[in-house]
Amino acid sequence: MSSHFRHNAIGVAVLSLLSCAAWAQADASAPAPSLPEVTVTGNPLGATDLIAPTTTLSGDRLLLRSQSTLGETLNGLPGVSSSYFGPNASRPSIRGQDGDRIRILQNGGAAPDASSLSYDHAVPVDALVTERIEVLRGPSALQYGGSAVGGVVNVIDNRIPSEPIDGFGGRADLGYATGNREKSGGVVLEGGNNRYALHVDAFNRDADDTSVPIKLGCENPRRPGLARKICNSANQAHGGAIGGSLFFDQGWIGASASTYRSDYGTVAEDDVTIKMKSDRYALEGEWRPGGFFTSIHGKLSRTDYRHTEFEGSETGTVFANKSNDLRIEARHQKIGGVEGLIGFTNESNDFSAVGDEAFAPHSRTRSRALFLHEELGTSWGRLSFGARTEQVKVRSFGYPEDPSVTRFAVGERSFNPHSAAFGALVNLAPQWQLTSNLAYTERAPKDYELFANGPHVATAAWEVGDPNLQKEKSVGFDLGAQWKSGANSARVNAYVTRFRNYIGLAASGNVRGEDGEINPGPVETDEGLLFPDVVDEFVYRGVRARFTGIEANGNLRLLGTDGFSRAADGSTLDLEWRADLVRAKNTDTGEPLPRISPARVGTTLAYGNGPWTARLGFDHYAAQRRVPSIGARETDAFTLWNAALTYRMKVQRANLTWYARIDNLTNKLAYSATSILTTTAFPDAPLPGRTLKVGLRATF
Repeated sequence: MSSHFRHNAIGVAVLSLLSCAAWAQADASAPAPSLPEVTVTGNPLGATDLIAPTTTLSGDRLLLRSQSTLGETLNGLPGVSSSYFGPNASRPSIRGQDGDRIRILQNGGAAPDASSLSYDHAVPVDALVTERIEVLRGPSALQYGGSAVGGVVNVIDNRIPSEPIDGFGGRADLGYATGNREKSGGVVLEGGNNRYALHVDAFNRDADDTSVPIKLGCENPRRPGLARKICNSANQAHGGAIGGSLFFDQGWIGASASTYRSDYGTVAEDDVTIKMKSDRYALEGEWRPGGFFTSIHGKLSRTDYRHTEFEGSETGTVFANKSNDLRIEARHQKIGGVEGLIGFTNESNDFSAVGDEAFAPHSRTRSRALFLHEELGTSWGRLSFGARTEQVKVRSFGYPEDPSVTRFAVGERSFNPHSAAFGALVNLAPQWQLTSNLAYTERAPKDYELFANGPHVATAAWEVGDPNLQKEKSVGFDLGAQWKSGANSARVNAYVTRFRNYIGLAASGNVRGEDGEINPGPVETDEGLLFPDVVDEFVYRGVRARFTGIEANGNLRLLGTDGFSRAADGSTLDLEWRADLVRAKNTDTGEPLPRISPARVGTTLAYGNGPWTARLGFDHYAAQRRVPSIGARETDAFTLWNAALTYRMKVQRANLTWYARIDNLTNKLAYSATSILTTTAFPDAPLPGRTLKVGLRATF
């Protein structure tokens, strides 16, 4: 993306905000385009009642909790935490599982990057141009592969419209945050008729170092010395997309091209920055031929990801990942009371890392899969069944840039994972539902789990893969109940997942020198003994493991319709509540697994009166004392308060939402138990301090 486009992204948003009222006056008769609010993740048949536990964020819910990273945006949802590596890089952790056990999708298709390889690698997604985010908790491997054993996050942006758009519309956002002096802007424009639809979006985000409650040291020339800032945490990101679709009598076809650019500091090292780019091209369509197969849906995408780590002004390690993804689903007519679909996926990834900190070899991964999903409707609810079989090949090419680097194993492994799942939904009464899911999942080891062998700065360890690893196998069971009566609701889910050969990093007891030598001893010099710099060695191993937990959330109407009393002015007052708990254990050793979220509980009072809404709430994190005895640290309890105020006004078809949000209202010093920054010996990187964000969104 050109610098001219980047620097004018906020300008486009400003012009859109200023012009939307005049445009609405001139074309007030045209209906505003919108996406159908149907949950699609893990719900291929479009049912309104979901068997799998799913949370959807869109509209004001997404606006008021959006952050610069995907993990922090979703943190605090039931069962969801963040891998927080400072304010610029985080992935969601679901039910205690993260990395390659959580599948991140873009519009239901693969969106590969390098974020699961290392905690300091960002996910190339921004909420400014996102329509909604769907989070599916629990095993989802049937449709999305073994990398979805922990859950799925689907980022939906409508860059390829799947429904006709009648007229022209969109939205524009402007925002400013005090804690890191972040300036952000984004614009989404859509238009069309019953035969074609076009989509254009662009965003820009520019932030300084993030404020924290304590003074931290910094050796970055840009800000040396002590300051109440996280050193080297500035970030600049921008991107955009163009897409469109053509509609015909028996279906539609569309395409899109998108780009994401980011230049951010990695807080593990004071003078190291990452310059990242991700370009994605997608083709998607649906054909409704009639007959036995009522619809055939296809997706094809190519992603070119690359990021370069700079040490000061010098180029360091370069990571690249080029991938292709094909997905075809064919939905069939009902057979008796059974309806469903069969599908095929084909994915390829070519990964490389070049530089001194390349801890994984060049590799190629190819996977193909067949799957089916069937549902049976009954008078009392619904039953579901699914199965999946895969073929996965992982090949290591070593380090072809320098044949003298021989620490990486060269070879190929093949795996044939198989998975199956059953689900049930029972309508006990008009207000009550029970759900249950049972899943058997197999996952093939990733390339770095098999072949890694090198220093990893983000984990402060020398990581060693095992080329002889076998498939990871798990059995998961989930039981849920939900109740809804008007504005009042409650839901609870309890789960247990048992793993055979759970693949993770474990301390070997050895240390490595700078060149990889094991347990190097002191060197005798003229000035005496010189002890070399060393890091702990961690090895990928398969162990037995167990995850158990419970999640609950709901809403209680205190004032207004369905509440304890009614207000004469029509105002409402709701109490939103949430809580979750997860326990994860290495059952071979009896020790806890690392980076598991502590028990959490939170509530929010939400008041509404005409165009005004106000929110005040807190999230309490218990102390996390259940940590491994080697390579981990405990974290203390803390409570974070937050508040928000919004005001809405309408100008013809243009809806303006002014908002102000305060995060960490009391400026509490807090450390995340799920972040490797605070569970190892890294320099201090607490959670951000108090910040006020003000903004304006216009939809038209």
